Amino acid sequence: MTLRVGIIGCGKIAPNHVRAFQSMDGVALVGCVDADQARAEKFARDNGLPRAFESFADLVMSGVDAISVCTPHPVHEQNVLQAAAAGVHVLCEKPIAVDTPTADRMIAAANEAGIVLSVVFQRRLWPAAQRIKQAIEDGTVGTPRLAEVSVILRRESDYYAQDPWRGKWDTDGGGVLMTQAVHQIDMLQWFLGTPVSVTGHIRTHFHKNHMETEDTASAVVEFESGATASITATTGAVHNLGNRIQLVGETGAVVSLTEFPEGAEGFNDLWLVPEQREVVPPFRADVEPLQELADINARLSHFHTLQIQDFAESILQGRPPAVTGEEARVSLRVIEAIYESSRTRETVFLDEKKRSN
Repeated sequence: MTLRVGIIGCGKIAPNHVRAFQSMDGVALVGCVDADQARAEKFARDNGLPRAFESFADLVMSGVDAISVCTPHPVHEQNVLQAAAAGVHVLCEKPIAVDTPTADRMIAAANEAGIVLSVVFQRRLWPAAQRIKQAIEDGTVGTPRLAEVSVILRRESDYYAQDPWRGKWDTDGGGVLMTQAVHQIDMLQWFLGTPVSVTGHIRTHFHKNHMETEDTASAVVEFESGATASITATTGAVHNLGNRIQLVGETGAVVSLTEFPEGAEGFNDLWLVPEQREVVPPFRADVEPLQELADINARLSHFHTLQIQDFAESILQGRPPAVTGEEARVSLRVIEAIYESSRTRETVFLDEKKRSN
């Protein structure tokens, strides 16, 4: 069977999807579509796609089996609902949506249609991330009891100005949390389990003349296991120090996962477990921390490919994908709760039953 795939949205991340599908046997890219027809036509030429379709409906009518959604965040729902109605499987870029009611509609539509809905969180596929997950499950680390997430990035103000949808509540859905830190928040819940409450703050300190949404955030998350985690994130740093997650497990083990520079493959800079000690300096003077966004995306391409391969195999094998829509909803709910907590200055309980206890 040949899996026929279309690309929806021809922006900065779409080339990663094209390269991944083109590297796979048994997959045929039929074309792309974008709100800007001229951009779609150029994208098709530049990436060796057979054609640029004039509308999503035309692409679906061409007989595609699956689509990759690379559109701005608020358009994800429209893309997924249309695909589900046509029985077309969907791989969607993160975040799944801009709020949980929207995500719930998308998940329900996919389940009702019996299609695969997967969301891109390719950093889960880093060997170093898999190593931590395994060490939690096999008892080497055990149940995590304390964690911290640090996302210290640099985005120039023109990053928010170059696309009219960036940095606005109604078209981007959020700032550093929704667009950058969502990856680490997804990883956090993958390691620690179900979050139950959130207290957080958001601010716009560095790009206030160029964006409505937050460029700085901090939060504390409590999990069902009793574990707690702190989150700090910004796009206003003078240098791009990348992303880091550090855990302390019930065995006393301390392990961490660092991505430096941003877009590089994550590695375990701390692996302090019973009878084993590994320490790798996370920040290296020979690495240029300020990277072009295109270079960052390109370095992530290999792990995009691994997740896209999993998506295609999940369709062909009739199994759930590595990251389901339901899983992707969790990180969105945490981010949504940070926004709500910052607005109300109260702790937000993610499970209504907890609120009444």
